[in-house]
Order: sequence, then C-alpha cells, then structure tokens
Amino acid sequence: MRTRARWAGRFRETDPRLVDATVALGLVAATAVVGHQYHPGGWRPFDAQGYLLTALVGLPLALRRVAPVLVLVATCLAFAAYLAAGYQPSLNFWFPAIALYGVAAQRPPRTTAAAAALTALVVLYSGLNAPELGLPASIVQALAVPAVLWLLGNNARRISRRNQKLAVLTAQLREAQEERARRAVADEQRRIARELHDVVAHHMSVINVQAGMADYVFDSAPDTARAALGTITRTSQEGLGELRRILTLLRSGADGVPDTDGDPATWYAPMPGLARLPDVAERVGAAGVPVDLRTVGVPRPLAPGTELCAYRVVQEALTNVIKHARPARATVLVAYRPSELVVTVTDDGRPDHPDPDKLGAGAGHGLIGMRERARLYGGTVDAGPRAEGGFRVCLRLPVTRNDDPRGSRPPA
Repeated sequence: MRTRARWAGRFRETDPRLVDATVALGLVAATAVVGHQYHPGGWRPFDAQGYLLTALVGLPLALRRVAPVLVLVATCLAFAAYLAAGYQPSLNFWFPAIALYGVAAQRPPRTTAAAAALTALVVLYSGLNAPELGLPASIVQALAVPAVLWLLGNNARRISRRNQKLAVLTAQLREAQEERARRAVADEQRRIARELHDVVAHHMSVINVQAGMADYVFDSAPDTARAALGTITRTSQEGLGELRRILTLLRSGADGVPDTDGDPATWYAPMPGLARLPDVAERVGAAGVPVDLRTVGVPRPLAPGTELCAYRVVQEALTNVIKHARPARATVLVAYRPSELVVTVTDDGRPDHPDPDKLGAGAGHGLIGMRERARLYGGTVDAGPRAEGGFRVCLRLPVTRNDDPRGSRPPA
C-alpha cells in the first residue's frame, strides 16, 4: 500500500507536458502497428508515407496543454491529408477527438464551438471515405463525437476553474488563520506581560521599602526590623505563589493538564479578587502608605475576570503611590452599583505627582496596562491629579445584578 501511494504521489508530481508527450508517442506507435497489421481490401497499403502522416496527426498532441487550438488545427489537417492519400482510418481517428477535448477543457465555449465544427467536418470526411458506413451513420458520428467531447471538456474546464477558486480561497483562509493565530499569541503575550508586571511590580515595591526600613532600624529598633522582615516574608511568599500559578499555566500542555512540577495546591489556585484587598492594604500600609479600605453597597459575587481586573487595578494604583507619592495616605473605595462596579483609589501625596501618560512608561505598562485590562472587560479607567492634591484612579466595570461568577474568565 505504501509503495502504491508513493508511486501515485510521484505521478501527481510529474510534469503534465511530459505525460502528454508520452501519451502522444504511445498512441502514434500503437496506430502505426495497427495500420501495418490491419489492411482491409480497397485501401492503400500502409507505407512510409502512411507512417509519416500518422506521426503528423498524433505527435502534435504532445503540446495540447500549451497551444490546444493550434494542436487541433494541425491534427485535423494532417488527418484529412492522411484520408485523402487513401489510407484507411485507424486509431488516428481519435486524435482530433482528443485534441478537441483539450480545447474544450481550456478555452471558452465560443472557441470550443469553432473547434467542434472543424472536428465534425473531419469526422464526417472520415465517414464518407468508408462506403460501408453509409451517409446517415457518418452524419450521426460527425455530430455525436464532437458533442460528447465538448460536454466532457467543458465540464472538466468548469471543475478546473472551481478548483482554482477553491485553492485561492484555501490560501486566503490559511493566511487568515495564521494571522488570527499570530494575533492571539500577541494578545496572550501582552496579557501575560501585564499579569507579570502587576505581580512583580507590587510585591517587589513592598519588599524594597520594607528591606530599606529593616536595614535602617536594624540596630535601633529590632522589633520594627523584625516586623519588616516578616512583611517581606509574607509578601515574597504571596508573590512567588502568584508567579508559580502563572508559570504553571504557561507550562500547561495542549490538553490543559498542568505541569506536575511544584506544589499541586497551586495548580488550580483561585484568581485573586476583591476579597483579598485587605491583604493588599495591609502590605501597602506596612510599606509606609496607610490605606483606608471602604465599601459602598452590598458586596455580591462577581465574575472572576471582573474581580481580577478590579484587584489588579487597585494593586497597580497603590504600587504607584508607594513608588511616586510617599509619604502619603491612600483611600480605596469599592462601590457596588446595580449595573456597574466602581473602584476609586485616591491619595494625598506630593503635588508633583508624575504625569498620567508617563506613569509606568519605563516598564511599558502602568496606567496603559490598567486601561487595557479594563477595556478587556468593557470598562474604563480615569486617572489624573486631584485639585486638592494627590492623585486619583477610577475604574468602572459593567456588571449585572445577577452576575454569574462563571460568566467571565480572567486572562492567564
């Protein structure tokens, strides 16, 4: 079976012109043998001129894909000359028919009609040269043979054109699929980069501040230094846990089965949400920025993606307070409204707070990442300096009263 498939593949890859030349030579050779062996009475014996005329009738078929109309004309004229010389019709009777099929398979109907008329005349002339066939049979033969070959060739032409269109559409579809795949990969890379930025920037900022504090008061206030080291330990553990969760998702196979390395408890760890904002407030407070966490409205379960978006925006906003506005106090207001979730982070930091468009530009994220994350869930982020001093970040996310926690999946 493999050998047969291999040979079939090689045949499909063969140049069609080589195939046509081989067929033409084979038919000419077969016609010469039959003409020499079969010699009914009343016909001219098959001699050198017969061989030459047979070659002139059949060999042009080698070019039937290159110049089908010229091949048909040459074949018909050579066959008419063969009959006029007094030789009996043999297998070369079918050479004009094969040439007509080539014209019908490659040329429009108007050209094919003229080619069919020429072929009908040659076939009729062949029938008239055989008295035993009779005039009625010669006429039927002259009409039927070109008509059938016209229909077969025209159908082949339509199939070929359809296959060409399908090939173009297939190529376009493949290009579109590849473009969608590239776009999906780029989107996923941006999401992962944003997630890593949120995790690393927040936790490393807290660790950096606490490490500096511990070093400064290590001799004068051991208890304060010890508390700072405890905060560093808890913060680094939480950051490593989130990084491990992200890396586990990245190492997951195509079937979605997580990598077996690491702690199994982190494989399906839930995404952080609004319930973990007190932990963020505690870490930021330990870094020297007291946080007042408030809630307006009745808290209710939201989709995981919505809660993760709100959590990351608050985390990034407080991280920016640590990096750009200390000493300061921050307020986080979470408002549950009927059709939206509004999260506002304000601080009373230095009046020379960085410009919103430049905030986080060094890492390529910052407020740009907040806005992209909010846009992913149909929300908006409004950020800017406050008139009374400090900075304000306001996140608005659309929600429904009966928001299904399974209705939205967070980006990995």
